[in-house]
Amino acid sequence: MDNLLGEFMGMVVLITFGCGVNANMSLKKTCGNGGGWICITAGWAFAVLLGVFTSVALGAPQADINPSVTLAKTFAGIYTLPQFFATAAAQLAGGIVGGLIVYLAYMPHWAATEDPLTKRGVFCTAPAIRNLPAAFLTEMIATFFLMFVIWMIFAKPNGPIPPGLGPYFVAMLIFALGLSLGGPTGYAMSGARDLGPRIAHLLAPIPNKADSDWEYAWIPVVAPLCGGVAAYVVAHAFGIV
Repeated sequence: MDNLLGEFMGMVVLITFGCGVNANMSLKKTCGNGGGWICITAGWAFAVLLGVFTSVALGAPQADINPSVTLAKTFAGIYTLPQFFATAAAQLAGGIVGGLIVYLAYMPHWAATEDPLTKRGVFCTAPAIRNLPAAFLTEMIATFFLMFVIWMIFAKPNGPIPPGLGPYFVAMLIFALGLSLGGPTGYAMSGARDLGPRIAHLLAPIPNKADSDWEYAWIPVVAPLCGGVAAYVVAHAFGIV
């Protein structure tokens, strides 16, 4: 039960800070409007760092806060299949709550922002060029390197990492992924990160909002899961997992 609480609250923190930076950079009349991609990628890196610390502190030592990571670890024998589904559900619920918190925090700015796609983009990802097969491939590749490099960071040849330092390396990885592979799709790499806030967008009474783009919504759920499993296969073949 503590593990589920940790994963839930870790996701709440992750999405509040992550979607919060999206809102600050894109909504009209915010202090951070127009801050740009560097601010967004840095904000998401910090969001993951803070989410991991929260998750561990509240009883989830793995601190996945991402169903793709949890599924890869399920293949590695760290979780059972029922544990995977329970953990993913907690992560998704945390994503919804985090998205709703961001809606509340930026309450006056929804009406001040005319573009409905900008408002939706606070919550969930969308491809820069709408080519669904290409977007699927991008999300799968990005998540492959997320999970593969996490395993490389914590691999025995790199030596033991002092307690509390590992999350900083993972945050650096998130920053690097955003800078290198985030451009085509916004690098969701997690169904809970994308679907949870997307549901929050659906639920929140945002004025003049677009639909929640359910035609695309399955890609940042399924493609990251495939990428996580592929990372397990390759890491296992190299004898790391």
